[in-house]
Amino acid sequence: MTFMETIGGDFKASFREIKNISELEKSIEKTANTKITDLLEVIFGGAVELDASDIHIEPEEKESKVRIRIDGVLQDVAKISKETSQSALSRIKLLAKIKMNVSDRPQDGRFSLAFFSQQKKEVPIEIRVSTLPAENGESLVLRILNPKNLMTLEGLGLRKNLLNLFRKEIKKPNGMIIVTGPTGSGKTTTLYAFLKEVQKPEIKIITIEDPIEYHLVGISQTQVKGKEYDFASGLKSVMRQDPDVILVGEIRDLETVNTALQASLTGHLVFTTLHTNDAAGTIARLISLGANPSNIGPAVNLTVAQRLVRKICQKCGALKTPLPEEMRKIRGVLKKLPQNIKIPKIKGCAYCNNTGYKGRVGIFEAFLIDDEIEKFIATSPSIAALRKKAVESGMVAMREDGFMKILEGTTTLEEVERVAGEE
Repeated sequence: MTFMETIGGDFKASFREIKNISELEKSIEKTANTKITDLLEVIFGGAVELDASDIHIEPEEKESKVRIRIDGVLQDVAKISKETSQSALSRIKLLAKIKMNVSDRPQDGRFSLAFFSQQKKEVPIEIRVSTLPAENGESLVLRILNPKNLMTLEGLGLRKNLLNLFRKEIKKPNGMIIVTGPTGSGKTTTLYAFLKEVQKPEIKIITIEDPIEYHLVGISQTQVKGKEYDFASGLKSVMRQDPDVILVGEIRDLETVNTALQASLTGHLVFTTLHTNDAAGTIARLISLGANPSNIGPAVNLTVAQRLVRKICQKCGALKTPLPEEMRKIRGVLKKLPQNIKIPKIKGCAYCNNTGYKGRVGIFEAFLIDDEIEKFIATSPSIAALRKKAVESGMVAMREDGFMKILEGTTTLEEVERVAGEE
């Protein structure tokens, strides 16, 4: 992909062949003392080429550190002088249209970069900017929103039976599907995959987001703006637009919960997110926000919890026989195992920046609300009781899904335990 110019600005850049962090570090060192636009061109171009999700420029006592987040893990790239990092900060503030003379409080902004693919097709990439006052100056984080990261349902890494379940549930004319997980667990990617799957000319889809992360053609996307247009008031306004499908970026309060539940009960399909640790905990979280349990069961069709694990590098990854301790852990999660199993082991090469991993894939658990579960929810059960009931009803736990991906050769035991925890 060729890096060109800022949309609506005068920032110019040209493509650089950067295949790993070592090459990016060398390019930054070469351009650190040249024009600031040349340095930013290398940082942005390199980060996009390496599929980084974030760029961090962090001031230290004598210089500033440049780091990028690849596959969810921050990696050091280079150090630049405080003077150079201040120039970069000023330039980015200008592009993001945030106040240049404010350095004692956080600021947020965004701007767009136009890239051109090998097919000469223009691809706009959003850069979300966040500044934060720190001990040695302003810390700068740049979130890269690359539309190539948008996936179809098939690309999410779902097991076949889970893919079929998702397809069945998102084709229903009404109800609510809630995706849960911490920040950076891929919830937005999953919701957008749902939207792409259900989108067709005869359906009206409206979203309420904070902020709009990716622009989707043929979908009405709106962004919350302070108290005058928050998720609750926005959802009420959206309902008057006669939508078929509504995406609510996040449920945060009782008013939003009740309005979303009412929407799903009155003939709308609602996709949303909630911050909980697992699929069963979603119900308890809705109740703790004040929702009536007798409304939750009939309104919610499916709750999904997810995390992202790094995939084994296809260039250097290999398989090995599990050690006795590893075998004990696998048998503790997966009861039925084939003979002579092999699991991935990491090595590391230039292609994966010597991490042993390249790319990420989701691990999931999905809690289907059927008639029996609906009656159970009406009794306001505990999270533990709900989770037990979900497993009895056939739910495959997230750790179990992760361990299946280990046996498939997709990821490692260490990675699943890092993301989903140990037992």
